[in-house]
Amino acid sequence: MSLSTKADKKAAVDAAAWMFNIVTSVGIILVNKALMATYGFRFATTLTGLHFATTTTMTLVFRWLGYIQPTNLPVSEILKFVLFANFSIVGMNISLMWNSVGFYQIAKLSMIPVSCFLEVVLDQVRYSRDTKLSIVVVLLGVAFCTVTDVSVNFKGFLAAFIAVWSTALQQYYVHFLQRKYSIGSFNLLGHTAPVQATSLLIVGPFLDYMFTGEKVYAYQYSTTSVAFLIVSCTIAVGTNLSQFICIGRFTAVSFQVIGHMKTILVLTLGFVFFGKEGLNMQVVLGMFVAVIGMIWYGNASSKPGGKERVSFSSQSNKSQKQESLLESTEQEDKV
Repeated sequence: MSLSTKADKKAAVDAAAWMFNIVTSVGIILVNKALMATYGFRFATTLTGLHFATTTTMTLVFRWLGYIQPTNLPVSEILKFVLFANFSIVGMNISLMWNSVGFYQIAKLSMIPVSCFLEVVLDQVRYSRDTKLSIVVVLLGVAFCTVTDVSVNFKGFLAAFIAVWSTALQQYYVHFLQRKYSIGSFNLLGHTAPVQATSLLIVGPFLDYMFTGEKVYAYQYSTTSVAFLIVSCTIAVGTNLSQFICIGRFTAVSFQVIGHMKTILVLTLGFVFFGKEGLNMQVVLGMFVAVIGMIWYGNASSKPGGKERVSFSSQSNKSQKQESLLESTEQEDKV
């Protein structure tokens, strides 16, 4: 297979992975909004536990069918990942409850620079000037779209801080574990989803009662609400899998940057389904700027030197070249 054919195939798979993630993520947001706003199922943590329980069932079925091969992942790594992931879920829910919508959106935007920081410190990744500028443009565009009133208090700031760092660490860890242990997205989900489902279904009802004052067991289930629950859990399988696929193929930073396309789609679909309340000139301008930034980021980061990991071997080769150049210069001077 020629290099061009391989590159075309990779580009097609990458595009399919992004589309899979965008469609499932936007779909689950719309379904969950209907479930919570229309049918009053406001138990977000318990709902996430149900999502991972459904994902666990899917991985067991695929393992039984032979599509997932047995792999080894240390228990300590699984527990660290689940700790980050659960703090991310609970932290985001608390941040949304304790903060204004504007500050909540700013906190979500700050995940990009935090993810960049983790890649620079832990993976020795270096970004070109164009890549850095494109990230700034994306941040500005999404901020124009989403940030309105901004008010903050200490406990809200603390919740947002925990949510942002735990989310960034969880997404970094997805890429790290797949790279370190050479395991695929299905396999990683097979290791982590059962632990997440168990822990969230245990603590979820208590947390939801603390945040909403309502008990999930006392909720009046109807045929329609149960149908929405089933649809939400089904889409969540695709959302969880597509997230692992995208971060595994790319990085947490790329997932965050291009993932803001989901924010733009949610705003657009909200306008289509619910009218003009959420769309004005500022939002349209923000969308345009954000899309330009995403296209720029894709081009800048894919160029040589746009975004690359500085390995020990490359640093060693560079120093060796510098030493040999210095030695040749000294010999010429002697001559």
